[in-house]
This record gives sequence, structure tokens and C-alpha cells, in this order.
Amino acid sequence: MAEIVTEHGIREVLDWDEFGIATRQLAQQVVDSGFTPDVVVAIARGGLVPGGAMAYALGTKGVGTMNVEFYTDIGQTLTDPRLLPPLMDTQELADQKVLVVDDVADSGRTLALVMDMLAKQGSEARSAVLYTKPRSLITPDYSWKVTDEWITFPWSALPPIGQDHSIDA
Repeated sequence: MAEIVTEHGIREVLDWDEFGIATRQLAQQVVDSGFTPDVVVAIARGGLVPGGAMAYALGTKGVGTMNVEFYTDIGQTLTDPRLLPPLMDTQELADQKVLVVDDVADSGRTLALVMDMLAKQGSEARSAVLYTKPRSLITPDYSWKVTDEWITFPWSALPPIGQDHSIDA
């Protein structure tokens, strides 16, 4: 794992190889705890790739997503996290063991929103993240690493491809 210095300060850089190691180690934490999820719920967008990797590592066939918007740019957030369509039918998760997966618990507000929703449905939910920031208001049940740095993930390291960006950028 490398650190780089940018105009925004020091960044921790997670590459694809280390991501594979991180998700396997995170899945091992879940197994070692005795928790066997019926469903993995990935928090989109950052938790999509880790959620899928965790579902495979745990052998969990049930996978869903909750699309939550909070960060709008580096260090910039909305006032509160909000759910975006399409909305997952959380009523189907009542009495299920659910593992909620995200890339990072930064402020913890997104994770808290999803965990509260699932608790209201009667789910036994636990949370797993690759990274936890010390300032997070929620402590995930499982976390691979604690850092105070901004993180560059392999799936979001490059800008989107579009009119202003080409695949060669």
C-alpha cells in the first residue's frame, strides 16, 4: 500500500492486489466471529466492489444494494446522507442476517443510516468496511484498517470516461 501527496494532502492508495488481500482478511474476521450472513448489502457506490468481493469470499448468494449519496467531492458532503432510487425492499430482510458492506466509514453517517433502517425492519445486521476513520460516529463490526488519510480506491482512481475524459487519460 502506498501513500501519495496531492494538492488535497496525503492519500492512502489501495491497489487491486491489496484490495484482494483486504477483502479476504475482512471476510475472515466475519467468519471468525461466528456471524453467517444470509444477505450481503453493498452501499453504493463505494461499497459495490467490496460488497461483491465479500459475498464471494463468504459464499453468500443473496446480495443487494442500497444507493446512498453523501459525499459530493473530496471533503464535501450533503447536509445529510440520502437514499437514491432504485430503493431496495428492506421489508424482505426482516429476520435475516445481513452484512452491510461499504468502502469506508468516514463520518459514519451513511453506515448509521443503513444500519438504522435495517434494525427497524427486524434484521440482525452487522457492518464491514475496508477502512474506518477515527472520527466515524459509528464503529463498524468489522474493519480492515483504520486511517485518517483520504483513500484512493482502485475502482475510483481515474476520472469518469466522458466528453472531458478519454480512456487514455
